[in-house]
Amino acid sequence: MTVVHVVIGVAALALNVVAALWGGWCWRRSQSSVTFWRVLRAAQVLVVVEAAVGGILLLMGKKEASLHLIYGVLPLVVSLLAEQFRVSSAQMVLDARGYEDADAVGRLPKDEQRAVVLAIVRMEVGVMALSALVNVVLLARAATVVH
Repeated sequence: MTVVHVVIGVAALALNVVAALWGGWCWRRSQSSVTFWRVLRAAQVLVVVEAAVGGILLLMGKKEASLHLIYGVLPLVVSLLAEQFRVSSAQMVLDARGYEDADAVGRLPKDEQRAVVLAIVRMEVGVMALSALVNVVLLARAATVVH
């Protein structure tokens, strides 16, 4: 079971690296990417699976350093907080530009609507890419703090 934990941990770390880099690239270019979102979601799933396997190992009596546990659980927290921030990104962009809601944006000329949508997409991608980067650091640290 420990080998499974290590393999999933390496996969989670690798996918978060890819998501952080791909998302950073997309953020820089102000574009979205279906591939980015798929890699990010796969990385998030692996973080959940990794934490679950770690929990099972704990229940089976495997002892780990407290820091390993903290660094292993924090990626879950980071991912949840990032999702909340991503959800509020659209309203933050609208507020920053002085629009009440999406209907106000719908009354704008098409090119201005597109600019608002691109700003929202850029913020969402940026938030999630940054969360993947933070998770890379946390997962790498968890891997180095054993016993």
